[in-house]
Amino acid sequence: MKYKHIRLKYIRVQSLMNVRMAKAFRTSREALCILTGLAPIILKTEQTVKKYIAIKGSQTHLFDSEVELKNWPHLADDVNITETKEYNEQKIQAYRDGSKNVHGVGSGVAIFVDKALVAQLNFKLYSRCSNNRAVLLTIVKALEVIELKDISENSPRTVTLLTDSSNAINSLKNVNKHGYLMEEFRKTATILERLNWTKLFSWVKAHI
Repeated sequence: MKYKHIRLKYIRVQSLMNVRMAKAFRTSREALCILTGLAPIILKTEQTVKKYIAIKGSQTHLFDSEVELKNWPHLADDVNITETKEYNEQKIQAYRDGSKNVHGVGSGVAIFVDKALVAQLNFKLYSRCSNNRAVLLTIVKALEVIELKDISENSPRTVTLLTDSSNAINSLKNVNKHGYLMEEFRKTATILERLNWTKLFSWVKAHI
C-alpha cells in the first residue's frame, strides 16, 4: 500500500476487530492476527489488488477467474469424465504437458490421428498461473482442435487425452469448480458429446 497514513487506518480497524474477537488487549497486532486466524489486512488488500489487475488489467494475462452463476451450464449438460488405461489402440490421441519454474509457465499439446502428428500447440502463460491451469488450458485447446477435425462418419469418434497430472483429471470431475477454464472445458466437451464424440482420459507416468 502506497500511503503510510492509509496503511495505519487499515491496521487500526483490523486491530479493533481482532481485540473484540480475541478478548486480548496486551499483545501485538501480529499476535492478534495469529490468535484470530485472520491474515493481516494489508497483505489481503495487496493480494486483492494484484488479482484484480491480473484479471482486468491486461488481456494477455490468463487467470482462472470465477465464472458468474448466471453463466454456469445447465445441470442437464453434465460432462462425462471416463478414465482408461488402454489407449494405445485409439485412433485419436492428444498428449499434453505443462510446467512452471522460475522462467515462467508454459504448456503444450500434440494431437495424433492414426499415430500421425496432425496438430501441435504451445502456450506461454502468465507467471501467476499454476501448473494445473496450464494443464486445463491444453485440454481445452485440444478439444477445440478435435471439434474442427473432419472425421468421417464411419470412423470411431473417440479421443484419448493423456496427461501426467491426476490432479487435473480430478479437477475436471469436480462439479463444484466454476473457474473460467473449467467452464470452457464443459462447453467444448458438451458440443463434442452432441456430435457423438467420446472422451477418454488416461494418466501416464511423468517424464524425468
